[in-house]
Order: sequence, then structure tokens, then C-alpha cells
Amino acid sequence: MENYKELEKKYNIWIWILSIAIPVVVAILFSVNLQKLGYDVKPLSFLPPIYAGINGLTAVLLFWAVMAIKKGKKDLHERLIKVCIACSVSFLAMYVAYHMTSIETSFGGEGIIRPIYFFILISHILLSIVIIPFVLITFVRGISGSYQRHKKLARITYPMWMYVAITGVIVYFMISPYYIN
Repeated sequence: MENYKELEKKYNIWIWILSIAIPVVVAILFSVNLQKLGYDVKPLSFLPPIYAGINGLTAVLLFWAVMAIKKGKKDLHERLIKVCIACSVSFLAMYVAYHMTSIETSFGGEGIIRPIYFFILISHILLSIVIIPFVLITFVRGISGSYQRHKKLARITYPMWMYVAITGVIVYFMISPYYIN
């Protein structure tokens, strides 16, 4: 079996390709709106509560994964993290699909809630980009058996990923009153 350094080296190129490609592709797809291009598509207006729920589920599963590893349940921890990654990928697919088929929703809040909303939204978006290589590197370190290095990076990755998951739900609840059906 390959040692962990060889395995990590093998995956590093893919980690960085994905870490750059995902935000670029999402930005490109996010700027494409099928309705504005004249296509007769029905908005996927049912998706926002689903992908917000997936963000909430990710937060719960992340917490459970940390509790599992603290109790020495490595297999459960690994399975939960894999589900968290799958949830994040599912969220992203639904998020892009919604925005490609729906007219942009503007936040209608006024007063102090407006800058709070935008702070949460912008920090959520920025960290959702930053977190990609952190999650992938942390995951590879774990599956390659480099547990000390995995644990060291996971202490940074976990709170960022948790923040992204929780703020995704908060952003949904703050903007949902302004959705146009």
C-alpha cells in the first residue's frame, strides 16, 4: 500500500483543480438564467427549502462526525464525513439549478437587519469557496492514514464548514419571505 505522502501527492492536483474549477463553474452557471435567455422553463422554486435543509443536515452530521471520532468510532466518522461531502455536492447542484431557472430574489429587509444579512451572506459565500480545499485536503489526510495531520487541519476545517452550513440555513430564513413564486 502507498504511504500517506504518496497518496496525498496523487490527490493534491485534483484537490486544487476542483478548488479552482468549482467556484469558477458555479460563477459561470450562476450568471446563466434560462428564463432571461428566453427559454420557457418553470422555476425550481421548491428547491430553496430543500437545499437549506441539506445545509442544516450537514451541520448536524458534521457535529455527529466529530462526536463519533471523539468516541473512537473511526468508521462511523468516515461514513458521516462522506455523507457531509455528498450533502454539500447535492446542495451545490440544487443551488445552481434554482438560480439558473429563477429570477433573482432581492433582500427586502430594512434597517439594521440589512447589513447583518449581507455580512452573513458575504461571509457565507466567501467561506464556501475557501472551504473547498480545506475539506478535500482534510478528507484525503484522513483516508490516507495521516491522522495527526488530518486532526491538525480538521481543527480549522470543522468550524469553517460548520459556519458555512449554519449560515446557509440562516440566509435562507432571512431571504425566504422575499421569494417570488
